[in-house]
Order: sequence, then C-alpha cells, then structure tokens
Amino acid sequence: MKTALVAWLVAFSVNAFASVHAEIDHLLYYVASTDCQYERNGSLHNGAEAVKHIQRKYDYYRDDIQSAEDFIAYSASKSALSGRYYWIHCDGQAPQKSQDWLSAELIRFRMAS
Repeated sequence: MKTALVAWLVAFSVNAFASVHAEIDHLLYYVASTDCQYERNGSLHNGAEAVKHIQRKYDYYRDDIQSAEDFIAYSASKSALSGRYYWIHCDGQAPQKSQDWLSAELIRFRMAS
C-alpha cells in the first residue's frame, strides 16, 4: 500500500511538472509568434525580441517558478529594475498589461487541453 502511494505521488509530480512545462513553453511560443508589440520600459519590441528577454528572466528565476502563473509574474509582467509593467500593443486594441494578456492566453490553453 505504501509503495503504491509513493508511486502515485511520483507519477502525479512528474505529470504536474510536465503540465507546467508545457504551459510555459506554450506561453513562450505565444509571445514569439505574436504580431503585437511588447513594450518594456518605454521601448517597443516584436515577439522574437520579447521572448529572448523573457527567456533570460525565466532562466534566472527558474528555481522560484512552480507554475505558469509564477512564470508570468517573475518573467513576463514587469521590470525587476524599474518596476514598470510590460504592456502589449495589438493593432485595433487598447494596450493591456502583459500579465493580463498572458493570463488570458493561459486560460485559453488550459481550456483547449
């Protein structure tokens, strides 16, 4: 009985980790492939440029990130130095905080999975 419980817990942990990793990978792809502009500290960046910066922050904060929400908060929502939020500028839409934009995409991804 104890062995079965341990095996289940290990399997659950592995699946949960794989799920978080898949969600983060999806969000990185979403940023990289967007036609929207990512505003960081007053400068606009395309998706490919933005994802490079977010990936560097993700690598730095990886040990603190336990969920896709943590990934968004630590890596893709605001500048650690200036404290300024990142904004998303999409044609025909009002600018929105990247945290809101990515959180909405995370919900869509989870609903589709």
